[in-house]
Amino acid sequence: MDVYLVRHAIADRRDFVRWPNDDERPLTPRGIARFQSAARGLGRIVREVEVVLASPYRRAWETAEILHDEIAWPVPERCPDLEASRAPGTALGVLLGVRDRSSAALVGHEPYLSRLASLLLSGEENAIHLELKKGGVALLAFAGDPRPGGAVLRWSATPKILRSLDPGRGRSGTETGTA
Repeated sequence: MDVYLVRHAIADRRDFVRWPNDDERPLTPRGIARFQSAARGLGRIVREVEVVLASPYRRAWETAEILHDEIAWPVPERCPDLEASRAPGTALGVLLGVRDRSSAALVGHEPYLSRLASLLLSGEENAIHLELKKGGVALLAFAGDPRPGGAVLRWSATPKILRSLDPGRGRSGTETGTA
């Protein structure tokens, strides 16, 4: 099973006046534009994924929707076990629930995703430090059922690398870095 860990794109800064509940904080216009380009680049190296599970926090959900809109990955499914406040080990049950699939994307937050990657790669949440930038993606692979220490890191890509793969980059109206 291939598991794609996708960190949400650039979101607005925390502002408890505008968003008393941090789970409602949205992506910025620039974050949306940059991740649309990164998603198109990702689509060149990952043609399809069988299931997309996303934290219900707005910024993660919007990121998952961009994956659907830009590269036709499946419509995301809300997954409360991927919320930023949860323990990364809760995602193990999520992965076991989709182990009949050959691939799954988990769209979420830091440090949750890095700690989850460490757990899946080493068996411990803090043994390995994997930096996932906003809009970054890492691929972990399992030969059998997902389990702590059972994954292999196949690759990790920053959003800058993914944007460089965008087939439309440089054309008018595409990824200018401003919004």
